[in-house]
Amino acid sequence: QVQLVESGGGGVQAGGSLRLSCAASGRDFSINTMGWYRQAPGKQRELVARITSGGSTNYADSVKGRFTISRDNAKNTVYLQMNSLRVEDTAVYYCNADYRSVAGGLRLKDAWGQGTLVTVSS
Repeated sequence: QVQLVESGGGGVQAGGSLRLSCAASGRDFSINTMGWYRQAPGKQRELVARITSGGSTNYADSVKGRFTISRDNAKNTVYLQMNSLRVEDTAVYYCNADYRSVAGGLRLKDAWGQGTLVTVSS
């Protein structure tokens, strides 16, 4: 299986910036699409941004122009640069990855990180 570990969360003032990182580890695997999701207290988890192995990206309308997703394939790591943060961005942010592995019979599977908390204050 593939494991994902997020880092970079914390507290920041509205208008500030933060960068999240997510590193994938495991045996004999290849990553396809990676993405970031978030969940606020009492709310459903929602897609924030995603990026394919070729670098194509998609963003939620609420973060377009403020957030940038990127990846380093050599490091199996995805990043989320968050600028112009708003109070409503406060949530636990989760990393997601679609992957294939020898142990999984080369079938497409997905993995989730444990989450990292982002708190934006006014």
